Amino acid sequence: MARAPIIAHADMDAFYVEAELLDKPQLHGQKVIVAGEGRSVVLSASYPARADGVHSAMPLSRAMRLSPDSTVLPPQMSRYRELSAGIMAYFDTLTERKEQLSVDEAFLDLTGAVRRLGTAAQMAAMIRRDIRAQFSLPVSVGIADRKFIAKIASTHAKPDGMFLVPPEERLRFLHSLPVTALWGVGGKTAEALHRMGLRTVDQLAATPRETLRRRFGVSGEHLHDLAWGHDPRQVEPVRAEKSIGAEDTFAVDISSTQQLSTELLRLSHRVAARLRAAGLGASGVSLKLRWSDFSTLSRSATLAHPTQSGSQLHQHAAALLHALGERPQAVRLIGVRAERLSTDDGALQLSLTDAGEDAHQEERLAAERALDAVAGRFPTVSAGPASLLKRPPASPEGSAGADG
Repeated sequence: MARAPIIAHADMDAFYVEAELLDKPQLHGQKVIVAGEGRSVVLSASYPARADGVHSAMPLSRAMRLSPDSTVLPPQMSRYRELSAGIMAYFDTLTERKEQLSVDEAFLDLTGAVRRLGTAAQMAAMIRRDIRAQFSLPVSVGIADRKFIAKIASTHAKPDGMFLVPPEERLRFLHSLPVTALWGVGGKTAEALHRMGLRTVDQLAATPRETLRRRFGVSGEHLHDLAWGHDPRQVEPVRAEKSIGAEDTFAVDISSTQQLSTELLRLSHRVAARLRAAGLGASGVSLKLRWSDFSTLSRSATLAHPTQSGSQLHQHAAALLHALGERPQAVRLIGVRAERLSTDDGALQLSLTDAGEDAHQEERLAAERALDAVAGRFPTVSAGPASLLKRPPASPEGSAGADG
C-alpha cells in the first residue's frame, strides 16, 4: 500500500520583524512595524502590533492610527534575502522536493524522508528546532497529505508552533472551518457563498456540485473538490516566474501626466533590467494605478514580440495610461508589470516591412544592455535614460509578499 504524502508548509513568523529583532533584542514582545518611509505600506508587524489591528499591506498611516505606540523600523531587504537563502538551503537538506512560495515560506514534500528523519510529527519538531538553532528565528509548520491543507494547518500553528492533520482526520478538520479558509475564496466569493447560506466548509461540501457550477462555473467545481479534500496539486520544486513588476508610491498624489509618464519610464527600465538579468522576455505588460481614495485600477496589453527593453515596456505602459483618458482622481501609486514571460530574450526577426523600426528597437535594447554592464561594473554610478538622471525617485511601495 502506497504511503500517504507528507507535505509540510513552513512559514516564518513575522519574518521581517523577527529578522530586525536579531539586532534589537530590547524590542522583543513590543509593538514593532517594518515599513518604508513616508506613505508606504506595512511589510511586517509583530504580534503585539497585530493585536491592535495592524497587518501586512496596510497603509502605514492607518497602522499608526491603530497602533500609535508602535516602533517603526525601515526594511533591510538585503538582510532578509540573505536569511531567506540560508533557510531555503536548509530545507534543501531535508528534501529535493521544495517549492518556495516567497522569501519566508515553502512547501516541502517529506514523503521520502520518513526512514531518514522520522515521523511527520518528529520532522515538524525538527524543522522548528533547527531553524531556531541555526537562525534564531521562529517558524510555524503545518503538515498534511494535501498542499492546501498543510498551508491551512500552518496558519493554525501560528505563532511559532506546529499543527498536524493526519489523513484520517482530513475531512473532520476541513469541515470545521469557515469557507474563507479555502484557497480561492476571497472577499467577493465569500460574500456570494454567504448569500447562499454557505458559511462553513461542511455546508459547502453538502451543496450539490452542479449548484456550485451553475453559480461559479469551473471555480465552483474546484471549491466543491477542496471541500471534500480533493486536490491533485503536487509540490513543484521549480516554479517559473510568471511576472516581474515594480511599483512606486508618491510622497504627494500626482495629477500631472508628464510626471506619471516619467515614473512609468523609470519603472519600465527597472523591470526590464530584471528581465535581462533573468534571461526572460515579456509578451505582455500591465499598468497599475492606485487613486487617492486607495481604489486600484489595472490595464494590460499584449506585445507583438517578447521584449527585454525598458523603452518598449514604457511605450506600451504609456499607451495604456493615455487610453484611460481624463483621470477621475490624482494618482497615489503607479506600477508596471511584465507578464507572459518566456526564455525568449527579445531578439527580433527583422521583417521587410518594419525593418527600420525593428532595427531601432534592437539598437535601444543593445544600449540598455550596455547600461547593465556599466551598472554591474560601477554600482555607485547612475546610468539610465537622460530624462531620469536628474529626477529623484518616488518612495518605494513594499512589494514583497505578505509576511507571516
